[in-house]
Amino acid sequence: MIRIGVTDDQQLFLKSLVNLIQTFAGVEVVIEANNGNDLLAKLANTTIKPDILLIDVNMPVLDGPAALKILTAQYPGIKTVALSMKDDDLSILSMLKAGAIAYLLKDIHPSELQKAIEEIYSKGFYNADAIHQNYRRLIMADECREPELTNREKDFLELASSDLTYKELAAKMCLSEKTIDGYRESVFQKFNVKSRVGMVLEGLRRKLISIDK
Repeated sequence: MIRIGVTDDQQLFLKSLVNLIQTFAGVEVVIEANNGNDLLAKLANTTIKPDILLIDVNMPVLDGPAALKILTAQYPGIKTVALSMKDDDLSILSMLKAGAIAYLLKDIHPSELQKAIEEIYSKGFYNADAIHQNYRRLIMADECREPELTNREKDFLELASSDLTYKELAAKMCLSEKTIDGYRESVFQKFNVKSRVGMVLEGLRRKLISIDK
């Protein structure tokens, strides 16, 4: 039996999602929480811990990224998955850097959600998660000589992993937006990625940036 925990501040969505998951064969919901603080309190007071936690990104009191950082440190055996309406780079990066192993959108089809839960439980990742496909390919590829970044490209990469826009990043580095565009394209090419998310994930894989920052 796969044990699931669900955290979302929207009561109607939370109850509907719990009822849906309870219809999946071999799956049961053991924790329902309204925010990060509520989740942490319930985890501390139960001996039956979930195998997988589905966590909303934007919640009051303690949001997804903040809750995930605590969960990753206190409960490393629990697989944490972001579940959100947002699909922008910064929302995705904030959850992945905080410790989420997958990022699912709330409009996911019920059958796909069931498949995702089963794969995350058995494999530790979700194959159909488009955001992670390129990252997994890079991780599983045979080790090869990787083009090194210049010091300025490393500075750019570090700032790109924050919530700064490219325009704000250019101002912080005292460079023109055109120069920043050049750094971005260079790093994309060296990392063999096509998005800011892919670039940061590859930076994490190479240990050029840290999830603690």
